[in-house]
Amino acid sequence: MAFEHTSVLLYETVDGLNVRPDGIYVDATLGGGGHASEVCRRLSGKGRLIGIDQDADAIEAAGKRLEGFGEKVTIIRSNYCDMKPRLHELGIDKVDGITLDLGVSSYQLDTAERGFSYRADAPLDMRMDQRQKMTARDIVNDYSEAELYRIIRDYGEDRFAKNIAKHIAAEREKAPIETTGQLNEIIRHAIPMKVQKTSGHPSKRTFQAIRIELNHELDVLRDSLDGMIDMLNPGGRICIITFHSLEDRIVKSAFRKNENPCTCPSHFPVCVCGKTSKGKVITRKPILPSEEEMAANSRSKSAKLRIFERGSSQGSI
Repeated sequence: MAFEHTSVLLYETVDGLNVRPDGIYVDATLGGGGHASEVCRRLSGKGRLIGIDQDADAIEAAGKRLEGFGEKVTIIRSNYCDMKPRLHELGIDKVDGITLDLGVSSYQLDTAERGFSYRADAPLDMRMDQRQKMTARDIVNDYSEAELYRIIRDYGEDRFAKNIAKHIAAEREKAPIETTGQLNEIIRHAIPMKVQKTSGHPSKRTFQAIRIELNHELDVLRDSLDGMIDMLNPGGRICIITFHSLEDRIVKSAFRKNENPCTCPSHFPVCVCGKTSKGKVITRKPILPSEEEMAANSRSKSAKLRIFERGSSQGSI
């Protein structure tokens, strides 16, 4: 199927970048190129857009969508955690804006063989980067029951995590768990029916947890945020769209820390730790999709946009 993805909070995100026509911008989760194409429309002939994605299908789709913008666009297949060295190879040390859309694309969810969706029966895969050898199947079959419990509890925030892990461990003793359908059935038997009737799809949280663990999503985000803020020119902005509370907490905390990094005790009359602010949080509260957008695209309902602007002092933490 064609790579299709409806960009969430499209204009809110690109408006939030406050695009400078001659600036350099990075779409660090390029996807189908929706946010990137809108940024490109606001750039002059001197402006530049660098698109980064680790998914080969996304790279191909975005390349076609953005080909009309010519040499102002450069596309790189990589993880955004490697943004700094990838940009350095292009002779770029500072940029004027960065966007991150941390959601799984509609294409990835709707292409059954990618194994992301609990709504279709397919091999357990869930790799964002198909060059990676490890798949969701390896986690489901090889992780200990304790490890499965940990990731379903921490990354899925599922109150039935212990019972789900117990059922998975018991079933794989009979035969390896190979497909999303098999995993679905195991989860269904681990969650009380009365809960399933009122709490949405029973597999949603477990599938989320396995996907996060497999792709190291939270670790990559947590380890990359400070470095991305450091790469911004004065007045440059980073706009991040999250889709669940775990991501949003990381972004919110990092933005606050970069705005106010002082670690001195509150009773100190002056700061002596030497840590200075890198800028300011633009969004005291996250920007949410409009009612119209949520009605048109149900997958946007959990989206939150947060924006940080680099200060002119270029302080450091």
